[in-house]
Amino acid sequence: MEATEKSIKLYYNTEVEKLQMPEYGRIVLKMVEQMKEVEDKAKRSEQAAAIVKVMERLNPQVHQQEDWVHKLWDHLYMIAGYDLDIDSPFPAPVPENVYGKPHDIPLNTRPIKARHYGRNIESIIDLIATEPDGEVKTAMIRSLAVYMRQQYLIWNKDTVADSTIFQDIERISGGRVKVPEGMELSKISSAITFARPGMNLGYNNNGNGNRNRNRKKNKKKAQQ
Repeated sequence: MEATEKSIKLYYNTEVEKLQMPEYGRIVLKMVEQMKEVEDKAKRSEQAAAIVKVMERLNPQVHQQEDWVHKLWDHLYMIAGYDLDIDSPFPAPVPENVYGKPHDIPLNTRPIKARHYGRNIESIIDLIATEPDGEVKTAMIRSLAVYMRQQYLIWNKDTVADSTIFQDIERISGGRVKVPEGMELSKISSAITFARPGMNLGYNNNGNGNRNRNRKKNKKKAQQ
């Protein structure tokens, strides 16, 4: 669209530079560009501090982050394209550190010895294996056995004998953990049920109840 003396030039986002930090808007970008044109470094630094104050007001959520003042100054450098010669209270960020490839997170590919117990059980057993024999270790084994029994009943609805849980502990530990002789677990009431993760959250029941109530209301309206 050509501008004339009597027309107004319209600018579209597709025609202008892409914002590095959209949450601050294009007005902050223009302020940064004007600040970079100031020749005196002391005045540039003073204007940079003022722009950071404006950015704080435009993005108050930054207060929820740790070291938020440092974050704002880093954002200022990012908006300026890292081409900024000012006296900053913090070191200038390095683009490679911001846009660099994140470190790979190593995955534990070791097979789980008993899937219905989970991998964390193996870590707990490794911890217990390093504990010296005594009352503390016995209490740890008992607590572990109670938890493993609960996990067992989540995926297997049949009853389980204490000896089965004790054998699983010794098997998973590779013989490093020995269950003390005569140990017994507390009895479980037949009324107790263990639900699988994500089940019996009440969503379906509430949804069915709401639908039934709505059907009754609609039926009454139709009869009236």
